[in-house]
This record gives sequence, structure tokens and C-alpha cells, in this order.
Amino acid sequence: MAFMCATGKHRLPSRIKRSTAHAAGVAALAATGVVGSLAAPALAADNSVEQTGLTPVITIGDSIAAKIDAQAAAQKQAAETAARKKAAEEAARKRAEAEAKQAREAKARAAREAERKRLNTFVAPISDSYVSTGYKASSSLWSSGSHTGIDFHAATGTTVHAVGYGTVVQTGWGGAYGNQIVIKMNDGTYTQYGHLSSIGVSVGQQVATGQQIGLSGSTGNTTGPHLHFEARTTPEYGSDIDPVAYLRSHGVDV
Repeated sequence: MAFMCATGKHRLPSRIKRSTAHAAGVAALAATGVVGSLAAPALAADNSVEQTGLTPVITIGDSIAAKIDAQAAAQKQAAETAARKKAAEEAARKRAEAEAKQAREAKARAAREAERKRLNTFVAPISDSYVSTGYKASSSLWSSGSHTGIDFHAATGTTVHAVGYGTVVQTGWGGAYGNQIVIKMNDGTYTQYGHLSSIGVSVGQQVATGQQIGLSGSTGNTTGPHLHFEARTTPEYGSDIDPVAYLRSHGVDV
């Protein structure tokens, strides 16, 4: 029997040629990005790890991607932690600034209040004394027919105090008042001190509560040594107001 050899176009290609063709196809697919076609059954059957070398590449790529994802997640978490820390520090700084501001404002308010109280503190013009003649008392001794102030019992040479903070606006002889001092108080009212034996301040001088401004006496129209004290709305005679009520309104017990 004669045997015929398969030749020409009827000859099957060798396995080497088929593998080469498949490898070329895989390379083409990889170049175009169509990676999913690697999962086709026919292609998978004929292309082993040794023939294509694609599986190790894909495995390494997945590992690197996982590491990159992990690093990105760690960096994101670190950034969020840093942001939270920065926000907390900023909030703490703002709270500290607000508390410091409140403390400064409270201290300033306390200082202003203390200064206001100090400036509005009054004392009696004669220490440890009493009123010997009251306000509006009637007598022919006074030209107006009534007393325009109050008299404090005091021997000649007794210290006379400014009843509060103010500025001296008049000093010297005051007619029936003898030697006198008139002070404009910080609240806009005026106080007058009469029948002095000595004057210890000058016009324009600022005086403080309790400061010595002169000595009591009996100069002017008087029957004996004492201090005549008036509260006024102006520096002049005739603008008198109740001196007892005036002193009591400023906390002085008379």
C-alpha cells in the first residue's frame, strides 16, 4: 500500500507555529489594552506561563496596587489625623485668647469700678464731730434770715478735709464767711468751707477725698469757732442745697 504525505496547504501547522501565533495575538491584545480577552478559554488552553509570561506581570501589578492603596489609605488617615489635631489646637488657641480677653476686660471693669468708687467716696469735713446748727435754721444772724449751710462743731485749728475729689475754684476772704474755700466736685456740684483760720490750698489745685485743705476758726460773721459747710449747684452764694442730704447721698453719716 502506498502512503501519501500531506503537503502544501493541507499540512497542519506545527505546535511551535501555533504557540508563536497565539503569543503574537496576546502581545497585540496587551498593546491595545484589551486585557480581558486573556480569559478566553481557547487562548488560556494554549498559552501557559512559560509561553506568554503575562501571568507573573499581572500578579506583580496587583501586589503593587495593593501596596499603593494601603499607602494612600495610611496617608489619608495621617492627613485627617493631622487636620483634626490642627483644628483642635486652633480651637484651643481661640478659647485661650477669648478667656484671656475676658480676663483683661473683667480686670479693666474692676479697675474702673474701683476708681469710680474711689472718686465718689466722700467723708465729713470735720472728723469725729457733729452738726451744731442745721440747714435752714432761722436767725437774725444771717442776712438771708436762714442758715444756708450746716455748722460742724470744731475748735480753732481743727483740720478741715475736702469731702471728696474736686478742683479748688475759690479761696480767700468771703465777707460774712470769713476765710473760705470753694471746691468744684467731680460730680459737678460745689462745696464751700467757711470761717477758716488758715487756708492750705490754691485756686486750680486738685484735691482728694479726706485731704487737708485748711484749719477751722471764727473769721467773718460768727459767734465762735466752728466750720460752716455748704453744698451748692454753682460756686456762688444763693445756690445752696441741703448739705446733710448731700453728704448722706454720698455715704457720709451725719
